[in-house]
Amino acid sequence: MTATLTQLIPLTPPANPQLQDIRTQASAYLQEETIPTNKNEEWRFTNLSPLLAQTFAAPSTQLPPVNINGLLIPEAPDSRLVFVNAIYAPEYSSIANLPAGVFIGNLAAAIDAGLAVTNYLGKQPGGEEVFTAINTAGINEAAVVWLNKDSAYDSPIQLLFIATVDDMAVAIQPRTLIVMEAGSRATVIQEYLHTSIPNHPYFNNAVTEIWLGDTAKLNHTRIQDEDITAIHIGKTAVSQSQHSSYTGNSIDLGSKLSRHNWEIFQIGAQTETNLNGLAMVNGEQESDTHSTIALTKPHGTTNQLHKCIVDDRAHAIFNGKVFVPQAAQQTNAGQLNRNLLLSSTARIDTKPQLEITADNVKCSHGATVSQLEDDEIFYLQSRGLDVETAKILLINAFAVEIIDRIPVASVREKLAVAVKAFKAS
Repeated sequence: MTATLTQLIPLTPPANPQLQDIRTQASAYLQEETIPTNKNEEWRFTNLSPLLAQTFAAPSTQLPPVNINGLLIPEAPDSRLVFVNAIYAPEYSSIANLPAGVFIGNLAAAIDAGLAVTNYLGKQPGGEEVFTAINTAGINEAAVVWLNKDSAYDSPIQLLFIATVDDMAVAIQPRTLIVMEAGSRATVIQEYLHTSIPNHPYFNNAVTEIWLGDTAKLNHTRIQDEDITAIHIGKTAVSQSQHSSYTGNSIDLGSKLSRHNWEIFQIGAQTETNLNGLAMVNGEQESDTHSTIALTKPHGTTNQLHKCIVDDRAHAIFNGKVFVPQAAQQTNAGQLNRNLLLSSTARIDTKPQLEITADNVKCSHGATVSQLEDDEIFYLQSRGLDVETAKILLINAFAVEIIDRIPVASVREKLAVAVKAFKAS
């Protein structure tokens, strides 16, 4: 294991002996691995030099105070988990009056409740990769959402991960496990935010594992709005059993460098998958989304729309892969990446991919890169708008297609404000 990998792993002992085997397996994997470089095809366009240039410490085990005013969504008064620097914060959380069959809590409480979390942690079909293994090797805590068979929770569940950094550069490693048994239904809003202006950059290495049983339905929104000094690398891995439905909404706003690996594994027939993504970056930001949809059964339906808005000298990356092997007959898969460049120095690298060996499918993919049209701006000016207002209106029209797909009104409103604050060149 290289020194760089070692410095990113909290060396605290496992809080529960049930976690020992999971951590040991991940540590063994890391013995043969290093941080990827641009020579690795999956990381060819991602500049990891800000990560490699910094030495990170484990955050304090003491829960720091934070101000959560303005961070809570009113639609989730009794279904909120808050973690500060990946430490569970019960005083900020609210999980009262949960119905039978619905568990929302931290990892220790899940184990105490007899939930078989070790049957799911680290067990996704895609296996390990280096950053996920780093998280797993030090796992002690997690947000856990578990719905029993045929259970439903109609209010959204808010998972709030707050970073607060003062006097040192730290590595924060939040973990989320969502298990939805057959016939269950839920909406989850997962947010990665910050509450202080750090004196040092920090590294947030987040992993989410989602398991959907037969006919289970999950609407999952993931929002990354870290401090501009942060480095955020995230994994969302989803396994779908037959007739299950997963809708994922990924919003990337913050961080100096962000990377989201989105992996969907179809393990049953007739699944439905909808992936909606929006990245808005400016200044020197870099946002990278890599998605993989691995279909292995027939009659699957997938639709993906990912949009990037890039200004100044920022850089956005999209690499979306859809695999349709011979066994996945009668698949219907669509993938589109649309990009809006707001300056001559903004950059986008896009690579939508379809790998098809099945012969009875309907599949499409594509990408577009465009700029704000002068005639559109002129038309709005002719209606009495100034140039900047016209640009903001056009940017909002581009982004709203994704934002409107989020099922929680207060979240849509907050993101609409973020779009209006986004400055065009």
